[in-house]
Amino acid sequence: MTFNRLHLIRQVDLFTLRLFLSAVEEQQIGRAAIRENIAASTATKRIQDLEEIAGIELLERTPKGVAPTPAGEVLVRCIRAIFGNLDDMRAQIAAFTEGVRGEVSVASARTIIAPFLARELGDFARDFPRVDLVVREVENADIVQAVTQGECDIGVFAVVRDLDLSGVETIPYRTDRLVAVVPRTHPLSERKSVSFEDLMPENLIAVGAMNATFAAAARRLGSEYKPKYSVRSSGVAISLVQAGLGVTVQPECVVGLELFDRVAAIDLTEPWAKRIIQIATPRGRTQSPAAMALVKQLVSGPAEAAGGNATPPQG
Repeated sequence: MTFNRLHLIRQVDLFTLRLFLSAVEEQQIGRAAIRENIAASTATKRIQDLEEIAGIELLERTPKGVAPTPAGEVLVRCIRAIFGNLDDMRAQIAAFTEGVRGEVSVASARTIIAPFLARELGDFARDFPRVDLVVREVENADIVQAVTQGECDIGVFAVVRDLDLSGVETIPYRTDRLVAVVPRTHPLSERKSVSFEDLMPENLIAVGAMNATFAAAARRLGSEYKPKYSVRSSGVAISLVQAGLGVTVQPECVVGLELFDRVAAIDLTEPWAKRIIQIATPRGRTQSPAAMALVKQLVSGPAEAAGGNATPPQG
């Protein structure tokens, strides 16, 4: 037998392909026939015809059942891809006749959700009432991994050193800046700008993902970063600064005007002080119409983050 591509295209129907896949998954043609609601003899004949058209044996028959041959394993992978593409096609065509619907899961960090995403997700929910939004607040370092592993459809994350982006496609979303936050009574509060070296002698309070950034910056200065406080949220870090327990580095957008009677926000003169925020989607996987609609809406906003704050008073 030889492979006949033309016969395969003209004569094989989708039901036969699904039947073959069921036979492989059930490991018996009889059980596959029950699953697909046809007679066992008809199922056997269809699979035999498929092998004849393909020009090669696709199933190995044994007393215990059937198993795919190497050629059959190739066909299984192709069939699953075909049905996956058909599902995508159905969903995308349905979007034109039924309106965009479905579920979209989004993973991001608090310092991105609070100033940016919350408002835009609210707008999206009003524009697409048939789409269910699922929002997960996770640490910045875990966002890309959640997208790569299929735990969410879209991730919005801040770019940091050594972050593995091999499993995702990225799209620019926003940029903002990191600032040093110090008590209003601190000598540094009189400065218009500071460097990381200026902050090193202080009790530097880090939020989770910033520990790696601080450690790398300290190494470049020939020093070792040894945090006394390590917290999980910007709010806690800033509250410790307000209490006079140290200084911190935070996105400017999370330092509200109401805080400026107790703390000062000072420009940080480091290359990594510019925070680049990107959208991550799974690499090599077609997004649903709902997910594509959300990405389109997110990227239509301004690239530079206003942050909602006026310029903080200095000194």
